[in-house]
Amino acid sequence: MRYNAFMNGKVVTRFAPSPTGYLHAGSYRTALYSSIFARQNGGKFILRIEDTDRERSKKEYEDDIIDSLRWLGLKYDGLFRQSERQGIYKKHLESLLASGLAYVSKETPKEPGDREEVIRFKNPNRRVAFEDLIRGRIEFDTAELGDFVVAKSMDEPTFHLANVIDDYEMGVSHVIRGEDHISNTPRHILIYEALKAPVPRFAHIPLLLAADRSKLSKRNGAVPVSEYRARGFLPEAVVNYLSLLGWHPEDDREILSWGEIVKEFSLERVQKAGAVFDEDKLRWFNRQYSMKLSDADFVAHAAAFLPKWLQVKSPVFKRLLPLVRNKVSTFGDIAGLFGPEGELGFVRALPDYPAELILWKKEPDRKAALGHLKECRDLMGRSPDGGWTAEALKQAVWPYAEKEGRGNVLWPLRVALTGQERSPDPFASAALLGREESLRRIDAAIKGCA
Repeated sequence: MRYNAFMNGKVVTRFAPSPTGYLHAGSYRTALYSSIFARQNGGKFILRIEDTDRERSKKEYEDDIIDSLRWLGLKYDGLFRQSERQGIYKKHLESLLASGLAYVSKETPKEPGDREEVIRFKNPNRRVAFEDLIRGRIEFDTAELGDFVVAKSMDEPTFHLANVIDDYEMGVSHVIRGEDHISNTPRHILIYEALKAPVPRFAHIPLLLAADRSKLSKRNGAVPVSEYRARGFLPEAVVNYLSLLGWHPEDDREILSWGEIVKEFSLERVQKAGAVFDEDKLRWFNRQYSMKLSDADFVAHAAAFLPKWLQVKSPVFKRLLPLVRNKVSTFGDIAGLFGPEGELGFVRALPDYPAELILWKKEPDRKAALGHLKECRDLMGRSPDGGWTAEALKQAVWPYAEKEGRGNVLWPLRVALTGQERSPDPFASAALLGREESLRRIDAAIKGCA
């Protein structure tokens, strides 16, 4: 299949990953910018799997790329695999050899396994220049490249040759890629010209950086985008954040819908300097998006992350929902809330806690704590079942706590209910537990203090 869109003035962009590992955010930002540019110009966005490295290319990595693009909502208009296009490369390679623009080179192997024969491009040894849509005019002297290898054999084109042939055959009008490919561009321009192919416009976007401002990589701060999905991030939040890593609209807005991004994005406003990938900032974005969800949509996303003992339709979870929504930035945080050290783990069962935990640090007196617990038990016990709400319980206990000291009263009450140092306030905790369970736990604490 071949698009002729470039020659007809149609915008065509592409995302050309190699399925030799799981891709991180930097790769998908390239896909995002390419997709945005195509959409805002009414063009096409192509996915091309560059799988000519037969030993390292794996189907699981290709599947992850396709699944991640689908999750992010980046729809492509065509899918190609280089492994299925060998005949096309061979045809162009034969043409280059026949015209004398490439030649078979006898090599002296330097290491075991090196080829004794490769195909090299006959370098015209001249200067080439191009106008980068982000960086302006860039010029190279290609003489320093020598006669570079374009194929290991007639059936094994290098990245440079296959990449250019594919862009030509697919009518790619704009090549949007990372700045680490700038050094490849002079080779590519020479090959385009040798093929008598139109040279596309280039836009080399800045690399994503880790927190220490080194290149984001698998070894330094990068995780696969599919991991963010597994950890409960929303795709809209990830897309919004990635779009702003190296570009921003003319105003200071940060929360942008897909439509707003497509409308306002421009390559000319993409910065030249690298952008730091900050996962804490991504979490902030995700929280903004999760807060916008209706309760029903939030529950639908949260269901997969709840512990098995807690069902979304249970009365307990309905009471928990406002607290959960307030405390998590990603849905993956939910598991931690209900874990052994989580703030809401007490809902399932009262954990064992040391007797001294019941004592407030400013009043470490067991008899005083016992007195406060008895009074709270009496005040709370007067509340009818229908009035067992956080607000009603606070109104019942608060005057006493103000009189005796809030910490003196509320700390032992909270520990009695939750058995934890970190938990919601005692009134919210009691409302979650219900009347019967709350009073049972307070009675057990009173017994332990006696």
